[in-house]
Amino acid sequence: MPHDTTLIGTVVAGLGVAFLMGALAHRLKISPIAGYLLAGVMVGPFTPGFVADTGLALQLAEIGVILLMFGVGLHFSLKDLLSVRRIAVPGAIVQMAVATGLGIALGLWQGWTLAGSAIFGLALSVASTVVLLRALQARDMVETEKGRIAVGWLIVEDLAMVLALVLLPAMFGSRGDEGNGIGLWQSAGIVGLKVVGFVAFMLIVARRILPWVLHWVAHTGSRELFRLAVLAIALGVAFGAAVVFDVSFALGAFFAGMILGETQLSRRAAEETLPLRDAFAVLFFVSVGMLFDPWVLIEQPGPVIATVAIIVFGKSLAAWAIVRAFGHPNQTALTVAVSLSQIGEFSFILAGLGVALKVMPDEARDLILAGSILSILFNPVFFTLMVKRIRADDVPEPEAVGDDVPAACNAGVVLIGYGRVGSHIGSLICGRGEGLTVIEDQKDMAAAAREAGATVIIGDATKDSILRQAGIEEAATLLIAIPEGVEAGAVVRKARAINPKLLIVARAHSDEEVADLVRRGADHVVMAERETASRMAERAMLARA
Repeated sequence: MPHDTTLIGTVVAGLGVAFLMGALAHRLKISPIAGYLLAGVMVGPFTPGFVADTGLALQLAEIGVILLMFGVGLHFSLKDLLSVRRIAVPGAIVQMAVATGLGIALGLWQGWTLAGSAIFGLALSVASTVVLLRALQARDMVETEKGRIAVGWLIVEDLAMVLALVLLPAMFGSRGDEGNGIGLWQSAGIVGLKVVGFVAFMLIVARRILPWVLHWVAHTGSRELFRLAVLAIALGVAFGAAVVFDVSFALGAFFAGMILGETQLSRRAAEETLPLRDAFAVLFFVSVGMLFDPWVLIEQPGPVIATVAIIVFGKSLAAWAIVRAFGHPNQTALTVAVSLSQIGEFSFILAGLGVALKVMPDEARDLILAGSILSILFNPVFFTLMVKRIRADDVPEPEAVGDDVPAACNAGVVLIGYGRVGSHIGSLICGRGEGLTVIEDQKDMAAAAREAGATVIIGDATKDSILRQAGIEEAATLLIAIPEGVEAGAVVRKARAINPKLLIVARAHSDEEVADLVRRGADHVVMAERETASRMAERAMLARA
């Protein structure tokens, strides 16, 4: 392949094969992540045929991590982060210590040095940002208490890895400072000062500048410029944080998103980054698959099984016990434990550094990669089993309901979405004193609906459980105010299947969307352009009469 097309070839191969394998996985009713990982193996250097550029794939995957953490930050606040510090900080430290200890035991059993075994164990102790957040987002758990605990836990692990990546060269570098306690403490102190400096800069300076920039761009009326501003802020802050303050890309992006999340433009910013976020997240899984050598499963089956057991069971049991010890319910402990039962990007970086410093053997890196891909593959299965366990215990899902919502709502009208259109609909219905149930997945919009007097369900309206929670079986009318045609079509189809007598009114932006919504079961579809044209024509006729 010519050098100047390497990037194009990597993107095309990664996304193209990922689409085929993801579609096959969906057809077989297994997690699409399995398909993405297999796609990575297929275009990787350890299988015949086309070989994509692994280095480029990893850099593209890092963009996915940045955008994903930026998106999480948009729905997070400093208050949310501080609210879980009492469990996230000690919990992450203890859980990492347990996993590292188990890794040291396995490394010593393999005949490695204590230092190499310690790096190996540390690599097994930190969860993947992408896998954890994708799992939580797929189940609408990011903004729940258990989701906040898991994300806070992840932030602590992120900071610990930043510290480890800086201290390891000081401890085992070739500059003659090996074992130098003074140099080690100096490095640790510098890292601490940089992290504090970064947080201070973001909370004092960036907190004033970034929202002002985004509001200024929004007032220009250019959607293209707004999208560009959001991406520039997310990627620019992440890159600047890594270059200037030596913190991770993910941490920089998270703080950028958290600052913009305090503005009224947070929802729009999240929508603008969603397509790129999904595409680059797929490239992350492809990049993981590219690093995997299938032969390690045949050459070292015992160590591979032991490594996966540490990741999936060892540190998960530790996390579960810690959360339970802090008095949280079993479902919260299960969620956190399953969320952390995998490893990813930081583990690869740490493993690469350990091998480069000639402290950890290549064999250990192979086991880390095998443990990563297998744990990521198993993670969706464990989440499914966890959800079934929670339902079997008949424990209500607090993330799916509002603060004062009963087990099932009985309002005659159910409204999907409380944005610009939905809020006007809600104010008209609630203003007449009629009962209204709103399904909304954004906290700020949900709060506005609650203040207007509606009963609020926080969750994804495309899920049967959320629709039933809203009382769709007994409702008379369903109003779909969300602008996304694909999601609206899914809601129409599922709502019609649950309640055939339901009157469904939806909005659309094109003739194709109108036809699709009607085909799926909508009774009436309102297209904004048509309604605007009709009203303007009516006004013109009245003026001439």
